Amino acid sequence: MKKHSKHTNLERRDNDNFAPNEIAILGTNCGNISDLVHKVSQNLSNYKLAYFDASHAKDVAKNKLSEYVFHHEGNLQITTSGNINKFQQRLDFAPFDYVFINGNHYQGAKQILILDEAKEASVLKRLEQLDRIQFVIKLNSESKYFDFLEDKYPQIKNITCYTIDEVDAISNHIKNLIQEKIAPVKGLVLVGGKSTRMGQDKSKLDYFGKPQKEIVKELLESNNLETFYSVKPLNESRGDTEKEGEISDKFINLGPFGGICSAFQKDPNTAWFVLATDVPFINATLIQLLLKHRDPSKVATAIKGKDKDFPEPLITIYEPKAYSVLLQYLAQGYSCPRKVLINSDVEILEIDDDFIRNINTPEEFKEAKKELN
Repeated sequence: MKKHSKHTNLERRDNDNFAPNEIAILGTNCGNISDLVHKVSQNLSNYKLAYFDASHAKDVAKNKLSEYVFHHEGNLQITTSGNINKFQQRLDFAPFDYVFINGNHYQGAKQILILDEAKEASVLKRLEQLDRIQFVIKLNSESKYFDFLEDKYPQIKNITCYTIDEVDAISNHIKNLIQEKIAPVKGLVLVGGKSTRMGQDKSKLDYFGKPQKEIVKELLESNNLETFYSVKPLNESRGDTEKEGEISDKFINLGPFGGICSAFQKDPNTAWFVLATDVPFINATLIQLLLKHRDPSKVATAIKGKDKDFPEPLITIYEPKAYSVLLQYLAQGYSCPRKVLINSDVEILEIDDDFIRNINTPEEFKEAKKELN
């Protein structure tokens, strides 16, 4: 008998306790932890980093009003009546490449243990939390491993160890931990459009001896990207099923926006290189250029024509962090991927406008085919 499932079984983004990629630092006082985080952050300024800590103020009255105080330079100070909620925190921390956690207050999925004799009792109390130590830091060269640590984790002395003044080495180790979690890239060829002005399916137009959708797929696959066609919604009443290599639209009547969200619903842990079929002047060199300039710290890496005002949303690598951003725009009633790019932290690669000409009418098709041949 088939087991009844109450909820649709969706693919989830890989998350730690509070963030997609986090590490708790514990074993010493909060001042040492905060100081280390800020020194390391200066060395890793290319990445988007966050620090998750508890307030150390005493006797704080319960807030009735949540205050968001923006400095005109962009800094934000929040005082809120809300409580910690791991689902909300994952949304808040989704844009960040790495989140440092003060492990004296909150438990992180991975840990850095600092050996400080003054905090032996504190470490003993949190012994069960030390299940994924990435490396150990000695507060000074004389710091010793506590006996109970060796009893619980016999291999602990084999874990990489630094002293707290080795900030560059610690930063480099954390940089490697960030790099390990950079998402792979897959390709998405958009073929589900209506092609109203063309009068026929633009993805099937023949510029190079075969349907353009096949050319675009080969362009992406030639860069070792597993590539899928984004296709129209399935007609389940007719018994349609998703074919291999296709992602059917699950977000109905949203155009390319829905196709991108459907790809993320299928695999939220990958970056999606989205490419339309109505830009036949895009070539292998430009694909490689966009991949080379990809910045996983941004929401996306997009192409923009030098004489254009805005980026091209359908020649863009969308990072996993883009998924929650897209859905937040959808919740506000917007389904324009370009609007998302314009208002997000995006890496822009400028190229000549000729390469990104959209071909939308039979006349443009004839002219483009003549030029390409």
